[in-house]
Amino acid sequence: MTTSPSNVVKRWTVGASVVVALVTLVSFLPVLSAGFVTWDDDANFLNNASYRGLGSAQLHWMWTTFHLGHYVPLSWMTLGLDYVVWGMNPFGYHLTNLVLHAANAVVVYWIARRLLRRAGAIVDDERGLALGAAFAALAFAVHPLRVESVAWITERRDVLSGLLSSLTALTYLKSTDGNARSSRWYWLAVAVFAAAALSKGTVVTLPAILVILNAYPLGRLGGTAGWNTPIAKRVYREMAPFVAIAGAAAVMAFFALQRVDQLPLSQKTAVSAYSLAFYVMKTIVPSGLAPLYKMPSQIDPASARFVASYVAAIGLTAVAWFVRRRWRASWVGWLAFVIVLLPMLGIHQNGPQIAADRYTYHASPVIGILAAAWIATVLTPTGIQSLAVSSAVVLILGTLTWRQSEIWHDSERMWTRVVDVDSTSSVAQTALANLLLARGDLASAVSHYRQSLSIDPASPEAHDNLGVALSRQGSLPEAIEQFRETLRFRPNDYEAENDLGVALAHTGDLASAVEHYQRALAIKPAFADAHVNWGNALVKLNNLPDAITHYVEAVRIAPSNANAERNWGVALAQQGEMADAVRHFQRALNINANDEDAKAYLAQATTALLKRRIRQ
Repeated sequence: MTTSPSNVVKRWTVGASVVVALVTLVSFLPVLSAGFVTWDDDANFLNNASYRGLGSAQLHWMWTTFHLGHYVPLSWMTLGLDYVVWGMNPFGYHLTNLVLHAANAVVVYWIARRLLRRAGAIVDDERGLALGAAFAALAFAVHPLRVESVAWITERRDVLSGLLSSLTALTYLKSTDGNARSSRWYWLAVAVFAAAALSKGTVVTLPAILVILNAYPLGRLGGTAGWNTPIAKRVYREMAPFVAIAGAAAVMAFFALQRVDQLPLSQKTAVSAYSLAFYVMKTIVPSGLAPLYKMPSQIDPASARFVASYVAAIGLTAVAWFVRRRWRASWVGWLAFVIVLLPMLGIHQNGPQIAADRYTYHASPVIGILAAAWIATVLTPTGIQSLAVSSAVVLILGTLTWRQSEIWHDSERMWTRVVDVDSTSSVAQTALANLLLARGDLASAVSHYRQSLSIDPASPEAHDNLGVALSRQGSLPEAIEQFRETLRFRPNDYEAENDLGVALAHTGDLASAVEHYQRALAIKPAFADAHVNWGNALVKLNNLPDAITHYVEAVRIAPSNANAERNWGVALAQQGEMADAVRHFQRALNINANDEDAKAYLAQATTALLKRRIRQ
């Protein structure tokens, strides 16, 4: 019994899609055991209750916020849904990221099938077409440069917008088939693109890519189709809604980033050239990858690293142009790759990085499709050779991706990797020191803070946290100096004012300590810790009524502040109000069952209360 051509097509396409999804999922399995990291995950999720849920308050916040310089309401909605399902369990967030990425890989597979056939790279060979498209999808999906977008929960916007962008391209390509359902596919493409723009603004370049695809391989623009023919004018009309959506997204992205300091034009150009060369190099040789590549403190456009980048960028462009007649896809692919990357090439700076692995997410499907066409038509035109080369490449990339995924397991491992790749990253040195400080490894924390300040002496965060570490070590004079340095660079730092007050209080200078608590509260009136510390100073000054007033205010601001409850109890006990003191010690322990001081005070107050009752 012979198999019909349609069944052959279905068997190969479904089988290849399943393989693409499974290989992608397996390559990224380590991310499912990862947690939140102290790089934007804390600000986005751990310390941000606004996104938690899909109620009216959360939805209003999602659709109006420019949190951390991004307008991404649809991405926030998926994260709100994660919270509804998983709470604060990072497994669920990572699972969603991974599923979205695997789905994107499958969509890229379907796009690659269409483009490889239309470009004539693989024709009338369903097995070869399925294998070629599968390689294109996997070369994109399991490349270690994808790890940052998939393993970092904050980058939900990457994988979601990437999937929606790919779906936009696929549905648009289907709308050009000329069948009865073309109009439906077209308007679906427009709707999906609007959703993509609400997921991440960097998708604004997609209309330009659709224009390029209409020129090659669709052949609806330029060449024999012309630029002013009825079919060309139809393409222009088709692009109008996409351009309008892209324009609106660009405006929102501008407002989101308007407060971010930008580089001068000459430095922007240098950074753009460096980033482009960096992405090409890391795509070919993905070694030395790290979660952060720091922006130099000084950018000299005439320095060797940037001159080399200009040469590389111009050289690659020239090669693609000169071989365009022999292999047109090389020029079209290079042009599309650069256009998609444009928003991420330092045109609008956002963050401490000069480049980032995640910035390749939207552009890399182009490279995967080009690689598949190159292997099929240039390198190994026979099927067995193509399969062998493709399989070897995917195996190597998948192995590297597994290893790179493990770097994102936790904050310490992630920041240690950054320091290992670039020990001159002050951001990483400070972040690693913060983790060590929280763990109680004061000596190591101080060492990393000092390294950070040797790189960037004007880092307020490093000065402030070094002061905290030194205070805990008992080095109060130097700690006080560090807090004053923090305030020199950041005068409105209410935490530094509070920390300085605590250090001064430990030296016995209670009057000066109170002045700094007052300054902290002038900057941030709803700062519970400053009220608690002010109350502590007043207890030492034997001004118990005023001290209790500050504890009351601290609890009003932060009802779960165990320190306020415990110290409120101490003040009450000193006034002889043991029954009330016991209640506050119990409240402190209800908040923090491991509060040893509260346990001791509770025992003492209970004993004193019992003795009083016995005497009565």
